[in-house]
This record gives sequence, C-alpha cells and structure tokens, in this order.
Amino acid sequence: MHRSREHRMIAGVCGGIAERFGMPPTVVRLLFLLSCLLPGPQFVIYLIMWVFIPVAPSRTYY
Repeated sequence: MHRSREHRMIAGVCGGIAERFGMPPTVVRLLFLLSCLLPGPQFVIYLIMWVFIPVAPSRTYY
C-alpha cells in the first residue's frame, strides 16, 4: 500500500486507500469524513498512516 501521488488532497492517504481497493477517491474521503463524526481515533490513525505509509514510487517512462 502506498500514499497516492495522483489522488492527493492533503497527504494522499485516502487516495492510496482508494487506489488499493479500486474505489473512487471521493468516496473514500467522504467515508473518512463521515467516520470522523463518530467517536474514535480516526484522525490520529490518519496521521499515523501519513507518517508510516510510503509515497507511491514515481512513474518514469523511458
């Protein structure tokens, strides 16, 4: 799993999750925002993922 370079709004975490599971990035972002309305450590988990999940390798075309 990687953070997205193409579907990035803040850190690319939601975009990376969307790419991994074949979902539109907007849907993942909306689900994340809705989950923040519930009690729990969603924002902290997002920050941890931002730190520990590497950015997707750049695509170089030869």
